[in-house]
Amino acid sequence: MAVATSLDRELLASWYTRNRERSLALFDTVLPEAYEARPIPLRNPICFYEGHLPAFSVNTLLKRGLGDTGIHPDYEVLFERGIDPEDEGKVPSGQSRWPSRIEIRSYAAAADRAILDAFAHRDIEDGSNPVLAGGLAAYTVVEHEPMHQETLRYMWHRLGYDQKIRPSDLPAPPIGAEPSAPKSVRIPAGRATLGADPERDPFAWDNERPAHLVEVPAFSIDVTSVTNRDFLEFLDSGGYEKEELWDEEGWRWIREQGVSHPLFWEIHRGGWFWRGLWDLIPLPMAWPVYVSHSEAAAYARWRGRRLPTEAEFHRAAYGTPDGRERSYPWGEDPPDSTRGNFDFARPDPVPVGSFPLGQSAWGVQDLVGNGWEWTSTVFAPFEGFAPMPSYPQYSADFFDGRHFVMKGGSPATAKELLRRSLRNWFRGTYPYVYAKFRCVRGGS
Repeated sequence: MAVATSLDRELLASWYTRNRERSLALFDTVLPEAYEARPIPLRNPICFYEGHLPAFSVNTLLKRGLGDTGIHPDYEVLFERGIDPEDEGKVPSGQSRWPSRIEIRSYAAAADRAILDAFAHRDIEDGSNPVLAGGLAAYTVVEHEPMHQETLRYMWHRLGYDQKIRPSDLPAPPIGAEPSAPKSVRIPAGRATLGADPERDPFAWDNERPAHLVEVPAFSIDVTSVTNRDFLEFLDSGGYEKEELWDEEGWRWIREQGVSHPLFWEIHRGGWFWRGLWDLIPLPMAWPVYVSHSEAAAYARWRGRRLPTEAEFHRAAYGTPDGRERSYPWGEDPPDSTRGNFDFARPDPVPVGSFPLGQSAWGVQDLVGNGWEWTSTVFAPFEGFAPMPSYPQYSADFFDGRHFVMKGGSPATAKELLRRSLRNWFRGTYPYVYAKFRCVRGGS
C-alpha cells in the first residue's frame, strides 16, 4: 500500500519525542520506593502510568489502526485504561507484583521505536480506515500523552516531599502583593463559536465536534480569577457551614469527607500554607484559588453571582467588539511565555493578572493558563456528536450529568492543547485538578 504524504511526519515525530522526554523527566523525579505509591486514591499507582503511556500508543496506532499484533500483549491489557473511576470501589485492585521500572521502560523503549518507525515509514493516513483517516490515530497518540502529564502533575502534588526529588535549580515562586478587590467588565450580547472547525483544526477530540454558533446574552464577568484572598473571606464567613450555598452533591461531599478548605491549602504553625509541587509556601494571597466545582459554585452563590457557561467563557475569551472571533484571547499569535502560565514553565500558579499581553479583547485576564476555568455547563455532547474511531470511549463514558466543562489551561497544560475548542471536564467534587474560576452576573 502506498504511503500517504500529506501529514507532517517530522512534526509528529518531534512532538512524540518531546512528549516522551517530558514523561521520562517526570517519572525521574519519583524516588524508587514511591514507584508503586498511589498518592490519589482514585488513580492507579505511579508505575501504572509509565506503562500506560506507551501501551496506549501501541493499542491505538499499531493495533487498532495498523492491525499489528502489538509488542507485549499482556502489558497492552494491564496498562490499557488510565481514566479515573467513579469511586474508590471501582479502582482496579492492581497486581500482586507490578512489573519493575526496568521492565516497564524496556517495553516503553520498544514501543517508542515502533511508533517512530510508523510515523516515518508506514501508512498512518489511510482514508479507507476510519482509525487512520486524516492521521486520526497519530494525532490521538500525540495529544493523549501531554494530557496524562498534567494528571501526573496532580498526583505529584499529593506525593510526599520525601518521596520525590526536588529540582536543584528551582527558582523562588513569584508571590505578589495583596490583590486588589474583584472588578468586572460588561460583555455585550453576541455570538460564540463552540467546537472545532475541520478547516482550521486538523485534529479535535470527539466532544469538540461539530462546530456551531451560540447566541450569548450580555453579561458581566470578573476581570481576574478569584484569588486565595477572596476565597479566604468566604471561608472566614463560614461558607463551608452554610448548606444553602451548596448543591446537594457538594453538601454531601463536605459533610461526609470533612472538607473545610481548599485541598491545596494546609494549616501549619497556626497559619495557612499553599501545598506547592516542591515546597510548602505561606499562602500567596494574589494567586488564584484552586478548588472543586462545588466549592467554586458555592463561592459564586455567596457573592450573589454564578459561574459562567461554556458559551459565556468563549464570548469573554475569544470574542471581540467588532464581532470577529480570535484563535486565542490575545489574537492569532501562537502561545508563548508572554501570554500566560502554561506549557510546564512553572510548577505552581503566579499572581492573577501577571500576563497583560494575554488578555482578551475585553480586557479579561488569565483566561488561558494559570489554572483551568470551571464553567456551569454540564459536560455533554454537541448535537451531531459521533465517537471517534481511534478512542471511542474517550468522551461518551462521561456524559452522565455529573461532570462539568472546564476551559482554558493550567501551568501543566501543553501549548499544543490550548486551542479554542478544547474541552476539559471533571466531576463536581473532584478537588485535585488545577482549576480556578471567576464569577458572572446577568446573561444566561
